[in-house]
Amino acid sequence: MFNSLSEKLESAFKHLKGQSRINDLNVANTLKDIRKALLDADVNFKIAKEFTDKIKEKAIGEKVINAISPGQLMVKIVQDELTTLMGSAASLLDLSKSPTIILVAGLQGSGKTTFSGKLATYLKAQKKSPLLVAADIYRPAAMDQLTVLAEQVGVDIFVERENKNAVSIVQNALVYAKANNKNVIIVDTAGRLAVDEVMMNEVADIKAAINPQEILFVVDAMTGQDAVNTAKVFNERLDFTGVVLTKLDGDTRGGAALSIKYTVDKPIKFMSSGEKMETLDIFYPDRMAQRILGMGDISSLVEKAQAQFDEAEAKKLEKKIRKNQFDFEDFLTQIQQIKKMGNIKDLMGMIPGMGKSLKDVDINDNSFKGVEAIIQSMTVLERRNPDLLSPSRKQRIAKGSGKDIGEINAFIKQFDQMKQMMKQMSGGMVPGKMPGLRR
Repeated sequence: MFNSLSEKLESAFKHLKGQSRINDLNVANTLKDIRKALLDADVNFKIAKEFTDKIKEKAIGEKVINAISPGQLMVKIVQDELTTLMGSAASLLDLSKSPTIILVAGLQGSGKTTFSGKLATYLKAQKKSPLLVAADIYRPAAMDQLTVLAEQVGVDIFVERENKNAVSIVQNALVYAKANNKNVIIVDTAGRLAVDEVMMNEVADIKAAINPQEILFVVDAMTGQDAVNTAKVFNERLDFTGVVLTKLDGDTRGGAALSIKYTVDKPIKFMSSGEKMETLDIFYPDRMAQRILGMGDISSLVEKAQAQFDEAEAKKLEKKIRKNQFDFEDFLTQIQQIKKMGNIKDLMGMIPGMGKSLKDVDINDNSFKGVEAIIQSMTVLERRNPDLLSPSRKQRIAKGSGKDIGEINAFIKQFDQMKQMMKQMSGGMVPGKMPGLRR
């Protein structure tokens, strides 16, 4: 996420390395590189210039001039300004009214339907009873896609396939929601081009008909300044309440994240990456600023872990580890829970200092497949009793998993070493934080 921007900002700070104080010259060189980094990230020139002007104003202060570490103070100033640029604080959904109506709008291909499914998952975890509404009457597969997502996450959906009037569909959905005790209604509208007056009129009519508490504009984070310009047009018609950044796992330059709050004065409420329904996060400007500057994001990492690891199950697991009874079945469960937390490389990038070292490392959700294949080729008895793995059993597991016997033996040896390490560390361990194994 924002790797290129992070590298260029880090390079900009090198002008201050070894300097005993901040002066006009080294500040000028640093700000020149910061402004170039922002422009390369597809940030509007006006925004980039205003951003660096604010940094200069703070950096030339007497306190900074006399500082021991100018480089660190410049990083802190940039971090604060990035946080302010992206919105200062997190902005949560207004769920005070029941039912709460959330209208989802955006361009074609921005990821609205997938986001709607993720939002339903998020709200379900908040003990809400969401209803997905298929209001895209133009894209043939839209209703099918939303239906599949609803089934996948276990929430109700309202579909009227023969109804070709989007306003009528959402009005009928509201009646259905009230009759079936649904306290949040998520309306997935058709993707549209901002210049398409007919489509823009339709989404405006939907808004007028149902009076939503939240209107979320979904933005493909990879589109940069184009997304910001489109957001401005949509906001003029809809006066939306918040922005959602999608596809943050792609080659994101950062222009949309850094510019959109400044341009439309509406908060970024969520960010999303990948196709997994669990990969939706509240947008915290301060945490994003830390990640852009290579500081990691431990707070988000801990929250993701807490959401996946049940406290009661964690205590049971810790008891097993203390008694050296941790088995392959436990390990498989832990892997599956970690995978639910999101993209593995993105998760590791939340650890301070890891982002840069992972730049050219290929880590993805398939990284655990080899280990999973080995464990899943065992019988339940073998998973629960690792000591039963005789040479003949290992041969069968090797054939079933597509591995050779050497890989099976190496995996078992690593597993035994990990068990011993976990037992030694069990006094202060957190379930799920396990040493990595080879693929």
